[in-house]
Amino acid sequence: MTDSIDISILELVNGSTSSFWDAFMLTLTSGYTWIPLYIALLYLVIYNSETMSQIMLVVGCALLCVVFSGGLSDYVVKPLVCRVRPINDPMLGDIIVSACKAVPKDFSFFSSHAANTISLAVFFSLLVRNMKLFVALLIWSLTNCYTRLYLGLHYPSDILVGLLWGAFIGVLVYSLYVRLYSKVFSPGEFISTQYTSKGYTISTVDIVLCVIVLIYIVSMIISFIMA
Repeated sequence: MTDSIDISILELVNGSTSSFWDAFMLTLTSGYTWIPLYIALLYLVIYNSETMSQIMLVVGCALLCVVFSGGLSDYVVKPLVCRVRPINDPMLGDIIVSACKAVPKDFSFFSSHAANTISLAVFFSLLVRNMKLFVALLIWSLTNCYTRLYLGLHYPSDILVGLLWGAFIGVLVYSLYVRLYSKVFSPGEFISTQYTSKGYTISTVDIVLCVIVLIYIVSMIISFIMA
C-alpha cells in the first residue's frame, strides 16, 4: 500500500520531455551550485559576530546539523534499510526516467539532501529570526527535495522522512547552541528596524537573499545553454 502510493506520487513529478527542465534540475541538485549560499551564510555569521569563539560556535553547530542529519542517513540508515533508489529498481524501469548521467549506486532511504538542507534551514532561521530568510531557506530546501524526485533518485517517503528528521536535528542543534551560547556569552534582544531580534543586521540578511535569487537566475541561464 505504502509503496504503491510512493510510486504513484513519484510518477506525477518524475521527469519531463523538456531538456531545459532536465538541465535545470541537474544544476539545482548539485551541491556545487549552492556553494555561494554557504559562503553568504558564513559571511552573515562572521559579520554579525564579535569574537572568533562566536563564529566557531555557529559554524560548529551548522556542521553538527549536517553530521547528524545527512551523516546518519548515509552511514547508518541507508546501509541498514537497503532501499534501492527508484531509478536503479529494475521493476520500475518502464516507469521512472532520469536525466542523470551518473546514477548514484547507494541506497534511497532516507534522503540526505532533504535532511541536510532542512536542518540548516531550520537552524539558521532560528538563529537569525528573519521571516524572509526563513521562507528563502525553506524554498531552497524544498527545491533540493523536488529535484531528487524529478530525477528519480528518491521516493516521496524518503524525502518526507528526511525532512522530518532534518527539521528535528535543526531544532535540537539550535537548542544546544542556545545552551552553549548562554554559558559563554551574554544574550541580548535587539529592537531596531536595522537588526533582527537576535542582532543580525538586515543588510547582511538581504545579501544572503540576493545570493539565493542569483543562484536560481544563473542556474536558469546555464540550463538554457545546456539544453
